[in-house]
Amino acid sequence: MRKDTTSTIKRAERFQIILIGEGILVGGIGGLVVLLYRMCLEYAGKWLNMILEYARQSPVRIAAWFLILIAMAWLVGKLVNYEPMISGSGIPQLEGEMAGKLEQKWWKVLPAKFVGGFLCLLGGLALGREGPSIQLGAMVGKGISRGMDRGKTEERFLLTCGASAGLSAAFHAPLAGVMFSLEEVHKNFSVSVLLSVMTASLTADFLSSTVLGVDSVFQFDIIKALPQEYYWMIVALGIVLGATGAFYNWFTLKVQSLYNNAKFLNTSTKLIIPFVCAGILGFTAPELLGSGHALIEYLTNTDVMLGTVLFILIGRFIFSAVSFGSGAPGGIFFPLLVLGGFIGGTFATVGVQFFGLDAMYINNFVLLAMAGYFAAIVRAPLTGIILIFEMTGSLSQMLSLSIVSIVAYIVATLLKSKPIYESLLERLLERQGQKVSKDHGQKVLTNFVVRQGSRLEDTMISEIEWPNNCLLVAIQRGADEIIPKGRTKLQVGDVIVTMTDERDISVVHDRMERLCSDMF
Repeated sequence: MRKDTTSTIKRAERFQIILIGEGILVGGIGGLVVLLYRMCLEYAGKWLNMILEYARQSPVRIAAWFLILIAMAWLVGKLVNYEPMISGSGIPQLEGEMAGKLEQKWWKVLPAKFVGGFLCLLGGLALGREGPSIQLGAMVGKGISRGMDRGKTEERFLLTCGASAGLSAAFHAPLAGVMFSLEEVHKNFSVSVLLSVMTASLTADFLSSTVLGVDSVFQFDIIKALPQEYYWMIVALGIVLGATGAFYNWFTLKVQSLYNNAKFLNTSTKLIIPFVCAGILGFTAPELLGSGHALIEYLTNTDVMLGTVLFILIGRFIFSAVSFGSGAPGGIFFPLLVLGGFIGGTFATVGVQFFGLDAMYINNFVLLAMAGYFAAIVRAPLTGIILIFEMTGSLSQMLSLSIVSIVAYIVATLLKSKPIYESLLERLLERQGQKVSKDHGQKVLTNFVVRQGSRLEDTMISEIEWPNNCLLVAIQRGADEIIPKGRTKLQVGDVIVTMTDERDISVVHDRMERLCSDMF
């Protein structure tokens, strides 16, 4: 039953209370799903090591393992054909749905992504769990929305709650889950979404911590904070990370294009390539397989030679792109953190050998580079800083983390490198096309924040050319709610609440984002 305009607005008045309860529900169920997924991936890594150890004993066993890898690639290809939205990370798909440009079938994505991601990690592909975890959590939110017959407005909130719960449960990082879902997925910081997302994230983290414990994801020591005399090296590292981050985005998209332009390859044969590569690496350089978690532990707890660090860095860089470009269900979030850590390790090792850096600070640069590389590639610096803090448990590096993230962000921007998830979404839309329903659909409320320097700042509503088929419902200014009138002057930080038809949400969303963000 369609929600009319009056019922949509009335229900919105109680959003904060309603969404807190729904956030607990989404966080609980989404957290359990992602927790189970995380545990299955951990078993996949252990089983892979056991299989490789067993297969090395005989050429026949090695041949049998390659046949199994090809069979797994074929099965994953069938899953991707069954539900194309499980291909890749899952974050671009979620962002596309939040913008009204894509539609995911939650009941198909959940099982297909779960099984596909498990098989890819069992095969040894260099993929992460975070993107799939975010997509799985979001699809739980969508499933709950559909099961409770919620409107499109609430569904968008529940998708955001699910995304937050997914990242929180995947990394034991509740604050990063909140920040990422607001900074990258929902793209605004309204009170309603903040409270519900925090509730979902904390609920998921509580469940994950109860089962897996409260230890941080990475266990390595930061002996002491980096002295200010070395801060010039932080700036230099930021420049390196910005440039290498831009190259990562270009290279990842280039490899994806090579796969897509190879017309003689279908979905399954594309996947056979990384699976066979994983088989070869499993018997030659097994350290390059999987998500790379053990590599960070190895780098930060062992005296590693510069040549070894460079070998792992280059090998992981290429294999990660080969794995992700094939369209396999898996993320780049965690693998890019590993690459960033090894860039930092390489930088610090060079500093020790040639610039008099004390070796005790190598781990500091590993940590800093993870945050800076994330900021350069994803262009979400706040999430990167908070994520690295939560994943390492280190509070002593906040100033240096901020500096390296800002420098890397600026350099990547100056190099005109788009955020990776934005580029991946554009690629996805080119292949999928934007599906627009023929009828008007439900009414959808959306919030947009007036940013510093935007064309809306200090401008009266009557002076703005608003998008077609877009109704201004309210202006939220702090705790006050203002009825929009022609002479109402907008201020920085105002939250503009708009209503539009489901059919027009994509066009209106893009137009409003430009109004709120464009500089004069």
